[in-house]
Amino acid sequence: MRFHLPAFARLICTLGICLFAIQTWGAEHPHVVLIMADDLGYGDVQPLNPASRVATPAFNRLAREGLTFVDAHTPSAVCTPTRYGLLTGEYCWRTRLKRGVQNGYGAPLIAAERSTIGTVLGRAGYRTAVVGKWHLGLGFVGNEKEGVDFSQPLSHHPGSVGFDQSFIIPASLDFPPYFYFKDGLATTQEVVDQAGVKFPAFTRRGPRAADFSMRGCLDRLTDEAIAVVQSMKDAEQPTFLYFPLTAPHKPVLPSLLFKGSTELGPYGDFLRQVDGAIGRVIRALETEGVLEETLLIVTSDNGSFMYRLNEGVMDHTEDESVQGYRTENHTANGRWRGTKADIWEGGHRVPFFVRLPAKKFAGTRVNRVVGLVDVMATLADYLDLTQVPSDGPDSVSFADAFKDPVSGSVRPPLICHSANGIFAIREGKWKLVAGNGSGGRQAPKGKPFEEPWALFDLSSDPGETTDVAAKHPRVFESLKKTLYDIKGDD
Repeated sequence: MRFHLPAFARLICTLGICLFAIQTWGAEHPHVVLIMADDLGYGDVQPLNPASRVATPAFNRLAREGLTFVDAHTPSAVCTPTRYGLLTGEYCWRTRLKRGVQNGYGAPLIAAERSTIGTVLGRAGYRTAVVGKWHLGLGFVGNEKEGVDFSQPLSHHPGSVGFDQSFIIPASLDFPPYFYFKDGLATTQEVVDQAGVKFPAFTRRGPRAADFSMRGCLDRLTDEAIAVVQSMKDAEQPTFLYFPLTAPHKPVLPSLLFKGSTELGPYGDFLRQVDGAIGRVIRALETEGVLEETLLIVTSDNGSFMYRLNEGVMDHTEDESVQGYRTENHTANGRWRGTKADIWEGGHRVPFFVRLPAKKFAGTRVNRVVGLVDVMATLADYLDLTQVPSDGPDSVSFADAFKDPVSGSVRPPLICHSANGIFAIREGKWKLVAGNGSGGRQAPKGKPFEEPWALFDLSSDPGETTDVAAKHPRVFESLKKTLYDIKGDD
């Protein structure tokens, strides 16, 4: 499936004139589909948690037919900065967003001069599309306080940063405004008031479009993604589809088809629906005859928000308003410490599956450190695409794993970031946490760069229970220096 562009075509694409490339090699390059779930934990899928009582046939198929990366990490333990890092190949803490996330009215976060995966693949002749949750800021006419004129086109949207077509919602499904935008235009201007709702259907009050259903949103977006898939076979160009899901993030509102499908309450049912949505996309690729010509990546933007609860307390199986499970019922983040937002492994170690064209290396587990920030460089490397020096400054290719999953290269130190801005640096088996707490939801939350920092040996202590900084002072100081070198003045 690899095809090497002639030097002339490379030059033309670098200048942004890709017609020659489209005409000469579009059919030879694989399609690329990148699916990212929202708040899906490491332990929420059976290939990574065989004890799970939630059936995940789509993820099971991905594991059988592709590569399962067991040490994959998001650049942040919350969604906006992870999405930024994934699409741009740059750590989000280098931007104005140093902690937390944006709401649905947030200003555009991706600078006009910053390349995205859409930019890089589009420059090389790919048709680029995004369907799903954007959460990187839009150019509204108006604002949250004074109101938005939804009849006006957005001044900034995915089309401004490398995507030929888009069908998106502004942010997480619990953030207003609740609208669909197609290529920068709202699908309707008819607005109703959405009331605030408590967990599990947690929703903030705000304007909602008349054609927008909270419970039906994931199905609607999946339908739109499948429409893109159905157009792949006859397209003159290879297609890149980025499909960021809205689930199992709050509001936890499984469709009627999946409601009651597990014994683990609404969250368990919602996991079934997430798996079902991914399964629908895979089957559509298969039905359209393009699955074996597609590079498929499926992952999550951070860990699950569901807590691990102590024995004897009521959990989500008994009271759906409880955000957590006892371990005998479910471990949403697997064996890893912490939850979404935390600097602990449960906050940023996520499912990561890659199905290569023609099921190459089917059923292989890959035990090497990779980051979602690395996807841009990896795709460019694997597809043999031209990049300019400013593309993905923090992105490191792991495309060699697609050629030799067992003996691939070791990644240089990787940075992860918590909701409140605590950094961690990972190199090999070592992880240094540059703060004195979780940086997120688990107590103590701590503060960035306040002591004591903690050093963990994940090979012998995957649960991050024992700080070994005193036993390994040279490792501690070396990682501390490397962290500051990478961070610079940001």
